[in-house]
Amino acid sequence: MILAPLLVVPLAALLSAGLIVLLKPLLQRYALARPNARSSHRVPTPQGGGIAIVAAGLITAAVLAMPAGITLAGVELPVLALSVLALAAIGAVDDIRPLPASLRLVIQAGAVAAVVLTAEGRLLPSVPLGIERSFAILAGLWFVNLVNFMDGLDWMTLAEFVPPAAFLFALGLSGRYAPEPTLVAGALLGGLLGFAPFNRPVARLFMGDVGSLPIGLVVAWLLFRLAGEGGLAAALILPLYPLADATLTLLWRLRRGDAVWQAHRSHYYQVATVNGFSVPETVGSVFAVQAALAGLAGATLLWPSLPVTLACLGLAAGLVGWLLRRFATPRAASA
Repeated sequence: MILAPLLVVPLAALLSAGLIVLLKPLLQRYALARPNARSSHRVPTPQGGGIAIVAAGLITAAVLAMPAGITLAGVELPVLALSVLALAAIGAVDDIRPLPASLRLVIQAGAVAAVVLTAEGRLLPSVPLGIERSFAILAGLWFVNLVNFMDGLDWMTLAEFVPPAAFLFALGLSGRYAPEPTLVAGALLGGLLGFAPFNRPVARLFMGDVGSLPIGLVVAWLLFRLAGEGGLAAALILPLYPLADATLTLLWRLRRGDAVWQAHRSHYYQVATVNGFSVPETVGSVFAVQAALAGLAGATLLWPSLPVTLACLGLAAGLVGWLLRRFATPRAASA
């Protein structure tokens, strides 16, 4: 069925929005996020809307897999789905009653390891497989957590990951990306778009860990598959803003001796709102940078030469560095 890949985005979006409408009364009752010193919101707001993104993505991808010509005979996609459900489950529990960080980390590590060890493709064929996979597991575990850390502002996760998901989906439609990750990218994109109206500033619903953790795993797998198909530079460029913001913040907090496992408001995008940037301006800036990064990632695939790759990596790093510095500078000083 040729139209199947084209249907995944609108179907996932409609299903995501419909599930949110149905589930919101329950989330309002059992998963209410109350403001605290580290919050960006000022009134109690239900969280857990990410469950609709995850459910819509899984259901849509499963229904359209066979019409899209994708076989489920292998283990890669079932393992990904089960790992996503595991992270969604622990995230849902944590949204209602916080769990010990050690327990969350163990379950996350198991889910990431299962996905990495069954994923197709190689990141660095010249490196021994065991070393490559060990590095990929550590990187995937960090990525899952950084996506969770970066979900602290209305529309922020959408600004970070709608452009990469749309890019990967378009890449697949053009025949430059395998059918399986193309379908998953489309399902993720649709789920995020269906959630968007409920999370727009000022948000009436938060994503919660039930959404951010599995979304981090799905995006990590999509990037792994892209790198395994020869797009390593593109896979590094696409998530560069959230990767840089979260990693630099972690290193800065480690240097200060902070308890890095505790919630905080030290990320650059959070500091931006303190420095005079509005929420729409902050997330709009991140979206624009992420869209530009998608363009640079595309250039590395269209013109796969070392000079082009190095130039795109340099431009990507410079663009992200410029935005981080802009966020870190008080508005009066930058005017």
